[in-house]
Amino acid sequence: MSITLRCAMVLSFLLLPFKGLSQATLYRISDFGAVGDGFTMNTAAIQRTVDECSRKGGGTVVVPPGIFLTGTIQLKTNVDLHLESGARLKGSAKVQDYALNGRIVGMLFTQDARNVSITGTGTIDGNGDFYVDVQKAKRIDSTGSAFTRQGTRFREVVKGLGDGPLVPKERPFQMIIFSDCRDVTVRDVLITESPFWTLHFADCDGVIVSGVRIWCNLMVPNNDGVDFTSCSNVMMSDCDIRTGDDAIVVTGYSHHWDLPGFKHLSRVSENITVSNCTLVSRSSGIRIGGFDQNAMRNCVFNNITITNSNRGIGIFARDKGSIENMIFSNIVIDTRLHTGDWWGNGEPIHLSAVRLTKDVRLGQIRNVKFQNVIARGEAGIIVYGTGESLIENVSFDNVTLHIADSPLNERGGGNFDLRPVLDPKLQLFSHDIPGFYAQHVRGLHLRDFDLSWGEVKHPFFTHGIEIGDFEGVTIDNFHGDAAPCSPKAHSIYVHDGKNCDVRGDTLSVVKKGVD
Repeated sequence: MSITLRCAMVLSFLLLPFKGLSQATLYRISDFGAVGDGFTMNTAAIQRTVDECSRKGGGTVVVPPGIFLTGTIQLKTNVDLHLESGARLKGSAKVQDYALNGRIVGMLFTQDARNVSITGTGTIDGNGDFYVDVQKAKRIDSTGSAFTRQGTRFREVVKGLGDGPLVPKERPFQMIIFSDCRDVTVRDVLITESPFWTLHFADCDGVIVSGVRIWCNLMVPNNDGVDFTSCSNVMMSDCDIRTGDDAIVVTGYSHHWDLPGFKHLSRVSENITVSNCTLVSRSSGIRIGGFDQNAMRNCVFNNITITNSNRGIGIFARDKGSIENMIFSNIVIDTRLHTGDWWGNGEPIHLSAVRLTKDVRLGQIRNVKFQNVIARGEAGIIVYGTGESLIENVSFDNVTLHIADSPLNERGGGNFDLRPVLDPKLQLFSHDIPGFYAQHVRGLHLRDFDLSWGEVKHPFFTHGIEIGDFEGVTIDNFHGDAAPCSPKAHSIYVHDGKNCDVRGDTLSVVKKGVD
């Protein structure tokens, strides 16, 4: 017997058991009655496949090429939902098809599961455009715009729909949700056309999101990309997210009204890394906090681009949950003003600690680092603490910011957007726009900050750096000046504070009421 023949026989023998094991753990939805014609409702057939896979100890539920229409599917422990190339799970256009135990949920709902995953190069399509009025855009009412510079003209649209957002109809909730799960993986799939939050992890531990594309209609409100609510030990990488609402969200809710049974979440959001991602959003590219009762801590964001967005990075303390130990590094940001009722007003970086909830001790933002950031925006950087919640120990190292003129300045420029907050006067309000603005801060450090201005014309663009109500500020090696349209403004204006150290050459430094 030749050496070549013997090698071939040995190789065939070695492959046999692995092939048999792989086939034994595959459960094709087409074998359970699913039809990929784009018209047949397949919810029951797909659920039968998942249930059988789970009953036999787990395996892979395979979605073959085709368009498989479905309502709510529940994944289970030890089940991998695998979408082959050319496969498309498409959400039903009937909201009643997403009912679970008397409540409306979303397309894929998984609760109390372990070792559960969604993989493959196929597509999950939420059919989101069906759940909005594509002929009508949502506007800010006169009450909401009362304190803006433009009043009732704030973010007005001259014609058409502008930047949206479209007016939603009755719709399903989170398109894909994992609630109280452990060891969760979502890898390689394309998720598109979400009618609401796209991919939501609530009270989960041990999450991997890798190589995922989330491409949704930028005009649809509330279609967040990925939300981590009270989750821990999360790794997210190599994703491309384009959504109307926030692209990546980390929150610390202690309860969530959209989860069946109004489940209370006990977990702190912690130990989260996000790297090598590209983000587009009509709201925030990265959002930390907002309506938070649990803390958020120990998060690292690295090698990220945020483009064509309303706000780049936003960190918001609004309830009793504090936000601490955050690093943002090697990031490129490009933001602009938008029309319509989107949160944010063109700022590349925004930190704020403002009360939303009565009768709680407001949490704090502390120990946050921004390093190696290149930003272009149509507004400045904002660090907005309050007397009851100082923002502490924040540093900006090697940050380059260019503030460009905007064609929407007449309709939206010269305002701060702190929504959501309790005081109506602090929701949306007129405010001058320095290149960098901070108030009620303790331990603020700017090193190697380069600021340049485009051909801005409006007098609400003012100082290069303005900092007030502070304790312990260091500005080291600032290269920049006041806005060219404001001859009375200064390169650096600090007031009402203690311990301010300005190092390096600057054109104009004014200190007022500084000890």
